[in-house]
Amino acid sequence: MVANLTRRGLMAGSAALAAASAFAPMRAFAAGSNINYWHHFTSQAEFAGLQAVMEAFAKAKPDIKVTQENIPNPEFMAKFTAAVVSGSRPDTTMVTAERLADMLAMEGLVDVTARVDAWPEKANFPADRWKGISRDEKIYGVPAFAFVDWGYYRSDWFEEAGIAGPPTTYAEFVEIAKKLTDPAKGRYGFGMRGGAGGQKYVLDMMESFGAPVVDAEGNIGLDRDKAIEAVKFYAGLFTTEKVVPPSAPGDGYRQIMEAFRTGQTGMIWHHTGSFQEISAALKPGVEFKTFAIPAGPVSRVARLAYLYNALMKEENAEAAWDWISYWGQAEPAIAFLEKTGYFPASAAVVKDERITSNPLYAPAVETLEFGILPANFVGIAGWSEHTVLAAFQKVLIGQMTAEDAVDEMIAGLEEVK
Repeated sequence: MVANLTRRGLMAGSAALAAASAFAPMRAFAAGSNINYWHHFTSQAEFAGLQAVMEAFAKAKPDIKVTQENIPNPEFMAKFTAAVVSGSRPDTTMVTAERLADMLAMEGLVDVTARVDAWPEKANFPADRWKGISRDEKIYGVPAFAFVDWGYYRSDWFEEAGIAGPPTTYAEFVEIAKKLTDPAKGRYGFGMRGGAGGQKYVLDMMESFGAPVVDAEGNIGLDRDKAIEAVKFYAGLFTTEKVVPPSAPGDGYRQIMEAFRTGQTGMIWHHTGSFQEISAALKPGVEFKTFAIPAGPVSRVARLAYLYNALMKEENAEAAWDWISYWGQAEPAIAFLEKTGYFPASAAVVKDERITSNPLYAPAVETLEFGILPANFVGIAGWSEHTVLAAFQKVLIGQMTAEDAVDEMIAGLEEVK
């Protein structure tokens, strides 16, 4: 498990890794037109999408060979840090916005501002696409695709229950979840991600109740009362309303997907990247449909998180740039969408008929209008995973009250500020 990163502790941790790596063999990377790409894809659909992009790139740039290496997401930052400290960097890497601050703090990425400014495709990417990969007016990567939050619902279950359509507010969401829940049949209205990766939804829930972790002025903190209200509501879906499976406290991505696909849950929240996986198991438009995330009592919170590709070293930069910039073009973006469901980051590609003609993509297009970027500061990844999620899980299993959980979150936040 990756330890919490803080402004005070980041470089000390890097020094410790440096000492440890002195005894480890350094990995050599190919030079010239051979480049390496680190990523943390997990599903078969994602691997199929990566393969489609690599095959298209091989045709477009036959003189450049890309070698991909998959690193499990929980281990990614530990391996990234070790590679920087030991001098065994790959040529290119995948970057998420919440990890950018930590990566830059250890000088792990290359400034590509000049290359981006000279790139013909840049005009197709609105300003918000670059926020997650920029610091101090410098750009450190290229948007590869978008995580557009939305929901999936069993439209056949809705029809059976006489429910007209998906919820637009939390109140409607709870009522529908109750109608769909039938423990005797092993059916539950909502598949809660209370295990690995579930911290994201706790943060979103708190913000929708008026307690963002970063306010409009950029201040880091939590409104205690509103955060408690949010935790009580969200945990209550499990503890009080009982509209989620008993396994919810430990359910990560794979568990909520399997439950939805096999008919155990009627609604789940995720993002467009799981669309093709679900489509392989259920009939699109018949057995399931998509919907925009409902509105909370204070705001409607759905994230637009962009996944980026970046350079980690100057050597072989031309070939590396060709690879990361290729993801921003129309054909690879559509090819990746068709294999995975991940939306293109380019505003021009979103207008492609292959997207606009599919009604199941409409909620994602709608979300592009109101969705917001995730909070991003040094230490947020570790805090949200190890403090927020752990505290929320304790509420679910009755080991902690919502009040104590929020106090623990606030105390942990103070340590990373």
